[in-house]
This record gives sequence, structure tokens and C-alpha cells, in this order.
Amino acid sequence: MGRSRGGLTTKIHALVDALGRPIRRKLTAGQAHDGRSGADMYDSVGPGQTLLADRAYDSDGLRVRLAERGALANIRLMPTRKRLPAFDPILYRERNRVERFFSKIKHFRAIATRYDKRDDNFLASVQLASLRIWLLTYESVT
Repeated sequence: MGRSRGGLTTKIHALVDALGRPIRRKLTAGQAHDGRSGADMYDSVGPGQTLLADRAYDSDGLRVRLAERGALANIRLMPTRKRLPAFDPILYRERNRVERFFSKIKHFRAIATRYDKRDDNFLASVQLASLRIWLLTYESVT
């Protein structure tokens, strides 16, 4: 866990599917850069799939690695970028699924308040909340 003036800080990185169900989760220190920290999470993005990510993950290296695997990257561009790769703002709207995932896990008090002080316990809480989200997907409404 990272340290700041406010105490312990942690970032949760998540990769979700088209229904907003978590596929991969990772914790990093709060002061770590998002793009470099989340780089190892994209191994599960395969041919024909599109990765939607925010500006923090905008890098040519990530785009090249995804293209080598046959996947597309639709990442919001940094405003200071010189070379402008393709970006579809209409497709980018679907990125709200990951924001909805974060909203759902914040309903769990231990996650919202960062109750656990050890990163392994905090990751376990995030994984339990993720499991609950998966189970709710398969819950019968009849």
C-alpha cells in the first residue's frame, strides 16, 4: 500500500467484460502511475476484442502490444499527444461499465473505507465483492 499525508492509499485496477463483470483485478500503491502499473493486466484481451481505457493508459507501447495480439485499443487520447491514433468517442461511451463496477464494489463498506490495512487482505475483499457481482449476474429473477 502506498503512503501519503492522508495515510495509506491504494489504487484498484480492474479489467471487466462487456457486462461489467470483473475479469482481472490488481492493487497498486496510490502514487504509482496507472499506465505502467496496469500493463500486465491486458494478457486476457485477445483477437477481435477491444480495450476501452481512460487517458492514464494512453501509450503507443500498449497499442502495439494489443495490435500484435489482434486486439484493438480505443483509449482516450492525452491532450498533449503529437501523433493521434484512431479514437471512437461513441464506442468509448461503453467504458462506463468499468465505472459501474467500481460503484458496485464501493457498496461494500470494507472496500469503500479501505478497512483492511494489509494489501493482501484488501485484495481478498475486492475479490469477494467481485465474486458477488458475478453471482448476481446469474441470479434468477423468477
